Amino acid sequence: MQELLTPWTSAGSSRIPSDVYTSADIYRRELDRIFYGPHWSYVGLEIEVPDPGCFKRTSVGERSVIMIRNRKGEVNVLENRCAHRAMRFCQERTGKVKTLVCPYHQWNYNYDGKLLGVPFQRGVKGNGGMPADFALDDHGLNRLKVAVRNGVVFACFDDGVESLEDYLGPEILGCFDRTFSGRELVLHGYSRQRIPGNWKLMMENIKDPYHPGLLHTWFVTFGLWRADNQSQLRIDAKGRHAAMLSRRPEKVTANVEEGVSSYRSNMKLHDMRLLDIVAEPWWGEHTVCMTTVFPNVIFQQQVNSLSTRQIIPNGPGSFDFIWTHFGFADDDPAMVERRLRQANLFGPAGFVSADDGEVIEFSQEGFEQDKAFATLCELDGTGVGPTDHAVTETLIRGMYRYWREVMEL
Repeated sequence: MQELLTPWTSAGSSRIPSDVYTSADIYRRELDRIFYGPHWSYVGLEIEVPDPGCFKRTSVGERSVIMIRNRKGEVNVLENRCAHRAMRFCQERTGKVKTLVCPYHQWNYNYDGKLLGVPFQRGVKGNGGMPADFALDDHGLNRLKVAVRNGVVFACFDDGVESLEDYLGPEILGCFDRTFSGRELVLHGYSRQRIPGNWKLMMENIKDPYHPGLLHTWFVTFGLWRADNQSQLRIDAKGRHAAMLSRRPEKVTANVEEGVSSYRSNMKLHDMRLLDIVAEPWWGEHTVCMTTVFPNVIFQQQVNSLSTRQIIPNGPGSFDFIWTHFGFADDDPAMVERRLRQANLFGPAGFVSADDGEVIEFSQEGFEQDKAFATLCELDGTGVGPTDHAVTETLIRGMYRYWREVMEL
């Protein structure tokens, strides 16, 4: 195995070198060991493929895959690569098909990836054809291992991966089930963007409770996330997954944000319905739960807004970010409208999330500018573990502690 050179010579996981975000060699190893290794990747929601033959095209790492429901009602994830000449045959983002057909030579497959037929397999008028020992069963599509929990679909290229429940661990599984309890889901729509930054920077961003009350004018001014809110940070035993939970105070008694440059005491809303927040019984005591499942998804419950945020890497300096907005089938019309309205806080042009895309881009430029630079991720020390406050970078350190083990760097 080729040895990768990196200036990460310090102990621990709090000083992260620029190469971690910019090196093409490190990125290729990430694809092999993380995205194509024994890690569960989010691919979608079951409701996106409601009937047999319904499909959604997405990616795990840089490999194109198709999530499709078969005639038994099961969800399969198949690699979008014809077994004949490797063509990515599915180009549509979503749809419904009778069979999966590669347009190049019209090899066709069923919903389980089994090869159904090959044109001219027996030749034409005694000429040509496939070898006598050619068997359809030997040439199906690559089929990933799939785990479905409460309507959420994960896939993995490695059949030896641990169960999804063991992968998440009890702490994060509890946060997952808090949002996805088994209630029937309803799809509301998508937002998509390409962000010019390393894919891990978005994972870091949603493991970072330090920035929301400083960067985001909306959060700072209207109190949706404050440094002094009642908060909990949870982390799995390996440090790879995390959850940030917070409670919006019913009454702001003192504003710790005053003096922060992003705070705008005179900022007013033309439409106060954006702050029409209705407590939901399943929240418990927290009004926010942001769960990061390594390596490629964030599950968002920020007040009444619900979405999954999928990360699809595109080289070391770019990734696609796909937001899937959803609700519950038993939501009344007012709640549906509320969820859709609050979705405007997030997404590519969201009142909050537009900030994140911009700072990630600027951070990536800084890493490219100075390859000798290393980040300082030492708020609240250098350790890793859960906390009952938000003034810390422990969750980021946890992810890189795990990352270093997997990557052997």
